[in-house]
Amino acid sequence: MTKAWSKSDWRAKPRVQMPDYPDQPALNAVEAQLAKYPPLVFAGEARRLKKQLALAGEGKAFLLQGGDCAESFAEFSADNIRDTFRVMLQMAVVLTYGAKVPVVKVGRMAGQFAKPRSAPTEVIGGVEYPSYRGDIINGFDADMASRLPDPGRMLQAYTQAAASLNLLRAFSTGGFADINRVHSWTLGFAEHDKAERYRELSNRISDALDFMAAAGVTAETANELARVDFYTSHEALLLEYEEALCRVDSITGQNIAGSGHMIWIGDRTHQPDGAHVEFCRGVLNPIGLKCGPSTTADDLKVLLAKLNPENEAGRLTLIARFGAGKVGENLPRLIKAVQEEGANVVWSCDPMHGNTIKSSTGYKTRPFDSVLREVREFFAIHKAEGTVPGGVHFEMTGKDVTECTGGLRAVTDEDLSDRYHTACDPRLNASQSLELAFLVAEELTARRDERRRVAM
Repeated sequence: MTKAWSKSDWRAKPRVQMPDYPDQPALNAVEAQLAKYPPLVFAGEARRLKKQLALAGEGKAFLLQGGDCAESFAEFSADNIRDTFRVMLQMAVVLTYGAKVPVVKVGRMAGQFAKPRSAPTEVIGGVEYPSYRGDIINGFDADMASRLPDPGRMLQAYTQAAASLNLLRAFSTGGFADINRVHSWTLGFAEHDKAERYRELSNRISDALDFMAAAGVTAETANELARVDFYTSHEALLLEYEEALCRVDSITGQNIAGSGHMIWIGDRTHQPDGAHVEFCRGVLNPIGLKCGPSTTADDLKVLLAKLNPENEAGRLTLIARFGAGKVGENLPRLIKAVQEEGANVVWSCDPMHGNTIKSSTGYKTRPFDSVLREVREFFAIHKAEGTVPGGVHFEMTGKDVTECTGGLRAVTDEDLSDRYHTACDPRLNASQSLELAFLVAEELTARRDERRRVAM
């Protein structure tokens, strides 16, 4: 990707949001061991994802990126992976019908173990501890031994990621992803007594599938109906782990981050001269860049040049995360900066991170109405600017948790304590995720219809 680059160059750059390991020899041993392990993903898969993202940047595909805020060692199970994968498939069917273009499915899975924190320490029960930074770094329990950064956790994260990918690949190709099966699950949601507005769309999807079956197009006759491409992604926060899994592609000689198909740089770590940008600029993977209210137009222009110097389509996804009511004052100035540079990007909307509040019952939550409002503002701005809304990025789970308020089943502040399982940020549950997919599908349908009217 860049000639004057090596995978360890980031070590000479300013680093933020990363732990200081107290046992350097132990860290060195873990890095050396990881460097011998096989990569979790392969260069051909990353290149295929990049091509599909290039289509999303043109409006010929749509990016659906979702999954856990931070994967947990304790909650790791085949059922949890299956349930999240299933909900993403359901969402993708609804979005595909609304947009009439392929949906690129990217999970926040098999690597999303580290989290940036707003402060290095936190007070629990009157005692100050190092902040929990995700299971790949330290433990969640409120005791000093658990909270010390432990490099051995990287080995457990690798093992869990490998097992997750193995199961996801089996689900993707083994018949679980059959579009008829997936839509039958969606119909169950539409039968909810308050889901009348979604029933019509579900019925239209059913009619389309019936027509294809009558025409002889089934999962048995068309392999594409029984399998899907599914990719993994995570924030490339712990650079010791990323460097250890970086490999050289035998075909092109380029470097690939072997930890996941797509990696992204967070809003707290996108300093143009920082360690995270330095590492990500040299790998061939598609790169995501979180853009918040603090992202300046000048910094964005520098980042565009550093992360995508060849202006390669599908290489860079800009993930906007401003908060409901703040999109109008921030997104247009960043769109203008991109246009001034003539940059190829995919615009994606993260309506989660800017809408976190503290509920009346003391739980950190995200109101569903605020999440939906930011999505609608994102689409409205792109319509006004004549640019392409290329995707959405959600923190979600396939489980029936109560972490975000609102939605079809009207989770209240008082309900949050029922099934509040997240160790970090609140996630949409299965019902809220699918409801949001129907609502995004409405936006995509309206956008498609508008383009048809303009073309006539």
